[in-house]
Amino acid sequence: MTNKQLIDQIRLKQSFLCIGLDVDINKIPKHLLVEEDPIFAFNKAIIDATNHLCVAYKPNTAFYEAHGLKGWKSLEKTIQYLNTHYPEQFTIADAKRGDIGNTSSMYAKAFFEDLGFDSVTIAPYMGKDSVEPFLAFEDKHTILLALTSNEGAYDFQTQIVDGMELYKKVLTTSKTYKNAKNLMYVVGATKATYLTDIRKIIPDSFLLVPGVGAQGGSLSEVCKYGMTKDVGLLVNSSRGIIYASTGTDFAEVARVKAEELQEQMAAELKKV
Repeated sequence: MTNKQLIDQIRLKQSFLCIGLDVDINKIPKHLLVEEDPIFAFNKAIIDATNHLCVAYKPNTAFYEAHGLKGWKSLEKTIQYLNTHYPEQFTIADAKRGDIGNTSSMYAKAFFEDLGFDSVTIAPYMGKDSVEPFLAFEDKHTILLALTSNEGAYDFQTQIVDGMELYKKVLTTSKTYKNAKNLMYVVGATKATYLTDIRKIIPDSFLLVPGVGAQGGSLSEVCKYGMTKDVGLLVNSSRGIIYASTGTDFAEVARVKAEELQEQMAAELKKV
């Protein structure tokens, strides 16, 4: 999916909502546990109920890998279902990979070719040669961790290195990577006030913004400081949508919660 196609979907749906499919088997409705594949059954119901309200889905791969081969199969079935039935959705493998070059090439192949994701999240700590193997896939996107929403982000990301916060150094350096046009960045909603400085470095790049809702981030603040003329935002919500109900009405309640966010996003889009 190109940036233009993604922007077109945002305009069409009046939404820049990304729904996180972080499926904890202990939190899904009990009646699904009798299914052959409870995780996929849960995901399918959520996707069918919410696809018209969002532009992206983001499975966190840890929730699937924890179940070994069965979990990986659930992930594979989920992405195949999205690509087959809802190809207009932008898909994100929230895997946070990053290793030496030949290993990164194998990770990239796994997520981009074998599974068919549009994008994958990457940890930048190992630098250029750990990121560029992902960027070598011209028609895919690499989403670099820049400034995350967790409390521990202050341990390293905001520390001063050669007169510059480390996250700014990551942003600035990444712009020099080959095929950097395919980069997006993770910036937590709980760090919304940092977005002014971030936009000075990457004025047009798409940002994946977790932390709205359960983690306390403010959608209006994110939009105030981070939105561009082409929107430039994918705001993720996971728990607040997919676990809004644990009853047989879970998909319908998820739709209601997603619609609430979509309406807020439509109002923000009207401002610009």
